[in-house]
Amino acid sequence: MTSHQHTARKAPGELHDTDRRGALIVLTDVYKQHGSTTALQGLSLTVPRGAIFALLGPNGCGKTTTLKLLLGMNRPDSGTGTVFGLRMEDERDSVAIRQRTGFVSETKELFQGFDVATTIRLVRDMYPRWDASLERELLTRFVLPPRQKVAALSKGMRAKLALLVACCRRAELLILDEPTDGLDPAAAEQMMETLVGMVAETELTVLLSSHHLHEVERMADGAAIMREGRVVLHGELDELRQRVRRVEVRFSANDTSLASSETPSVIRGSGVPAHSDMLSDVTALLPDATDLLHTVQRGSAMTLLVRGEAEVVAQEFVARGAQVSVHAVPLRELFLLLTEARA
Repeated sequence: MTSHQHTARKAPGELHDTDRRGALIVLTDVYKQHGSTTALQGLSLTVPRGAIFALLGPNGCGKTTTLKLLLGMNRPDSGTGTVFGLRMEDERDSVAIRQRTGFVSETKELFQGFDVATTIRLVRDMYPRWDASLERELLTRFVLPPRQKVAALSKGMRAKLALLVACCRRAELLILDEPTDGLDPAAAEQMMETLVGMVAETELTVLLSSHHLHEVERMADGAAIMREGRVVLHGELDELRQRVRRVEVRFSANDTSLASSETPSVIRGSGVPAHSDMLSDVTALLPDATDLLHTVQRGSAMTLLVRGEAEVVAQEFVARGAQVSVHAVPLRELFLLLTEARA
């Protein structure tokens, strides 16, 4: 049975052995409309169990909408999604998903009128599986003042308190919307260290949205880059570092076999139509299991973003008389290329 099939009804909160392996979250071809605005258009995503996984993308690309769908705060217009093998679009399953999931919103919503100790007690009473030892550990680590009103806490302290109450309920999945946004470097560092430590010590899975790429590079195991409501690149960070390359190609000025006038950026596999002879010529050179993620051409120079056998692609161009160089692509450059590209 695949992770997105649902043939047997589960009791809320029940953890089957099939849930313990492989993907914890699977979204397939999800669409979501907010009024006249299309928030998601064919989004597909897989998040592995026991990992820290980041959703990256510019404002308005659909990150927060995706998180809300997973939490049952919205329903998809079409497409399917599972968390723990439970269907997010099913009302009963959605309740079971929330029972096993902790959430920290971008606004770090808490009981503003209560002090820290009262806030923790109120949340603790809601969850019979509350981890008192973890509560004590995080209270000490975060140096949270028990008698201070939540409304008087700094943004960093509110973020730490929100993380504490989300983690101590023994959630199996932690969903964080811009968790370090607005935090000073020391507070952001402490939050990252806490998350990495918890994932290493438990079966916790963390899905977070962020635009802080340097933090994602340091703590995440994998990432999906989103643009205009869909995922344009997805994978483990180590694999992306090893397999994605920028190939710079330059032909002599009088060689027009693959060079032509300036060609706009193209994303393959993202729904953006390929419409140039140049692109079809280039894709014909790609070996199996190699994808052309982005390309731009200016005169006799062409830049390709390749995932896979970049050296083989380079050799094909060298055989055609071009000067070629191959470069590693930092996450920041990869993000900018794929989110700023336009067909």
